[in-house]
Amino acid sequence: MESTRNKLIKLLAEHTEDYISGQMLSEKLNISRSAIWKHMKELERDGYQIEAKSKVGYRIIGFPERITENTIQWGLKTKWLGKKVIHREVTNSTQVVAHQEAKENKGHGTVVIADEQKIGRGRMSRAWHSKRGSGMWLSMILRPELPPYLAPQLTLLTAVALADTISDMTGTEPLIKWPNDILFANQKKCAGILTEMQAEQDKIQYVVIGVGLNVNQQLSDWPEEIQERATSLQIETNQSWSIQSIIQEFLCTFEKTYDMYMKKGFVEIKKKWEAYGFKIGEWITIYTLQEKKKAIFAGIASDGALLIRNESGKVERLYSGEIDWFNKKA
Repeated sequence: MESTRNKLIKLLAEHTEDYISGQMLSEKLNISRSAIWKHMKELERDGYQIEAKSKVGYRIIGFPERITENTIQWGLKTKWLGKKVIHREVTNSTQVVAHQEAKENKGHGTVVIADEQKIGRGRMSRAWHSKRGSGMWLSMILRPELPPYLAPQLTLLTAVALADTISDMTGTEPLIKWPNDILFANQKKCAGILTEMQAEQDKIQYVVIGVGLNVNQQLSDWPEEIQERATSLQIETNQSWSIQSIIQEFLCTFEKTYDMYMKKGFVEIKKKWEAYGFKIGEWITIYTLQEKKKAIFAGIASDGALLIRNESGKVERLYSGEIDWFNKKA
């Protein structure tokens, strides 16, 4: 059920050029004029600038820079994603919070956002540096009606939505490194995706997809050992970005991409992923327990596997193994 606060925000959003009277708000929300005043004060604490005129009404004249549940939902043009937002100023990991909320039956499309993560992590438990106010750190709870074996497609789908968001907002040309990293042509990483699932044999209970996007960092914000391979949108574009706007744009883009996938399947996602694919058509080096070999990266399979063309021209699927994308190892 939609909260009174969200209904109030929607009403104010419809009257940004004029005033809406306290009496009208009271009637539409079925609460007292005194309660309306209290809600306005809470919005001001969130950073909204509210103009109130006696016998005229209220309107918003300024918007907050900081992220809250309200500021994300204000102007968020989604149908189901982000209708429930959980915001933490500081948390160990949005993934942990999202798992806890999913186990407490929070609904499909719930989004957990943090200003800062103390123990942000990527795949294989690698650390992810999530400094306060410097990036987009969020996790989404999804309850797709899909068999568990298709869950890897959700990671690839998320990468497409994130690459589309970066491209559309910044005018840059991001690349997707299989399966879950976003790079630029300089081969520096600006984003990662972590997908985790709770499932039964033939049914997904829920999926938590975590996204970390470096937005406004400078090189000095990272430890020396990762400065050579990390980047941010600000570094790549020489300008700072509104994290709130990027979150809203990503949620809208993800919802559209997800809805297309659920309606039409993986074919269009696969095409878009391969259009962004890092090193597609180029040689890479693959290390398995048995061997080291070179192959051409040929694309992705419908189950998310890496497609490689070996030296004899045969196409194989790769599910595991270490990949040297840059052919730097001896």
